[in-house]
Amino acid sequence: MMFSGTRRAKIVKHNSPENTTRYSKQETLSARRKFHKVSISASDPIALLSPNNTTHAAVHCLTAIAAGPPFIAADASIGDADPSYRSCLIDCEEIGCVGDTCLPHCNLSSNGTPLDGPWYMQEPQWDCQSDCRYHCMLKKEQERASSGQKPVKYHGKWPFKRVFGIQEPASVAFSALNLAMHFHGWLSLFILLHYKLPMKPDKKPYYDYAGLWHLYGLLALNSWFWSAVFHSRDVELTEKLDYYSAITLLGYSLIVSILRSFNVRLEAARVMVSAPLIAFVTTHILYLNNYKLDYGWNMKVCVTMGVAQLLIWAVWGGISGHPSRVKLRFVIVSGALAMLLEIYDFPPYQGFIDAHAVWHATTIPLTYMWWSFIKDDAQLQTSLLLNKMYVCGARCFYFFT
Repeated sequence: MMFSGTRRAKIVKHNSPENTTRYSKQETLSARRKFHKVSISASDPIALLSPNNTTHAAVHCLTAIAAGPPFIAADASIGDADPSYRSCLIDCEEIGCVGDTCLPHCNLSSNGTPLDGPWYMQEPQWDCQSDCRYHCMLKKEQERASSGQKPVKYHGKWPFKRVFGIQEPASVAFSALNLAMHFHGWLSLFILLHYKLPMKPDKKPYYDYAGLWHLYGLLALNSWFWSAVFHSRDVELTEKLDYYSAITLLGYSLIVSILRSFNVRLEAARVMVSAPLIAFVTTHILYLNNYKLDYGWNMKVCVTMGVAQLLIWAVWGGISGHPSRVKLRFVIVSGALAMLLEIYDFPPYQGFIDAHAVWHATTIPLTYMWWSFIKDDAQLQTSLLLNKMYVCGARCFYFFT
């Protein structure tokens, strides 16, 4: 995730004589605080933003079908505009300590690498600046809690407590469970088609949409994998991979909804339907990556594609008379209700579970129900096709195979 906020101060190496280094810089820190106070009141555009004027540029690819939403990014929040928080950052980046806690990432060797610290804190690209932000945030939130104030956001995010270096442990766990549920559904569909249901003489399934759903499963696995990585540590690379994988899944889900609902079987017709949407999604991703990461525009694109496919599935489920339409309706209605969690944003309980994490949790049973519907559809279509072949006889054998 891309942050804007305090400029990075020069990191001073401190080893055993850290207290000596700390107290020898008191005059420098005092001068820096005075300068920082002036910059906040006059020249810092972030601090001039009031809560009502804070710009939250969000991307939520929220559908019950194409799960794997990106996160919320913001230019500034109440917490990181607080003068005491910014003063804490300056002190921490200068001396490497927040109160009695000294940070390993600010304790650098001659080649710029941390001298100590556990491996799980070194791997996710935590550095002195990000560590200072985290510990200053905790310190400030403790002060707010002691005075009876509610939590506020810092750099566009709620104050989460890390676990083994993982930034949002609950969201990571629920993303991993969603990934596991998609893998279970994708694998069970593969076993059903290739080992339980009858197959054509060329060893291909009779279900005409098998290939589409297999690719859908792979894209869903990819999307939830990057969701887990992004919530573990939000840097620019993981943010983009999370965004782009979710957009890709959402666009492909729209294609599948059109092809299945309108019963498009011919390859030429499928290409005609898919090509414009693939071109649009590809152009959209290239625009975000190479020109401008426009969160507002991306949100509009995601919402449009998400609502479109939900409406397609809802209408098709109502008029098709599908035996498993109850499952389809359950996924659509429950998914729409779950989206309210993204609208009703609340701070993390005990620093771990917020509304976004709960949304991730609600998609786990919906994912199971969705793959159950897909398997029911595969069984139904295979059965109908075999019955037609039986009634038609040998004349239609080569037509259906």
